Amino acid sequence: MFTGIIETLGTIKKIEQDKSNLHFYIESAISNELKIDQSVSHNGVCLTVVELDGSVHKVTAIRETLAKSNLGDLRVGDLVNLERCTPAGGRFDGHIVQGHVDQTARCINKEDQDGSWLFTFEYDRNDENITVEKGSITVNGISLTVVDSQTDRFSVAIIPFTLAHTNMKQVEIGHVVNLEFDIIGKYVAKMMTMRGQKLL
Repeated sequence: MFTGIIETLGTIKKIEQDKSNLHFYIESAISNELKIDQSVSHNGVCLTVVELDGSVHKVTAIRETLAKSNLGDLRVGDLVNLERCTPAGGRFDGHIVQGHVDQTARCINKEDQDGSWLFTFEYDRNDENITVEKGSITVNGISLTVVDSQTDRFSVAIIPFTLAHTNMKQVEIGHVVNLEFDIIGKYVAKMMTMRGQKLL
């Protein structure tokens, strides 16, 4: 489990195609502290460390992961948000994040609000993935609070620290990001749809 509080940024050093899989070699400040078989969130996707070489670690994304996330769009030199699993007894600063990306969204607006930035994202709506105002949403692995919630889009406000220390600084209009919707909301939505009740 993760909390959506990004530890550091990693840089893609190399990408290898292996049948339908992609191997990513990532350099970061925490790579030399990782262990083989350790789970690490990469842009919100829980991936297993399979190889270590100094300050570089290797992870593999399979076809299903690539289909549901933006990892297939990554290129050498791109920045990736990294977070290790939350230790038992550790401080819980964000919200419950599983590292299971539900779908992607596209940035449709980025507004400088004189000290913060308002990002608006549009996604393909279904009956189980919804947002609510003041609720939690995970964008590229970052725990954020929804400012404005609509049927197929939402907005989040980014403070300067978050912009500087995550890859949100590279997100522009048209860019694709990973979304993980709040797990509590997903359970509620699932139960309602199973009972034949409409969410909106």
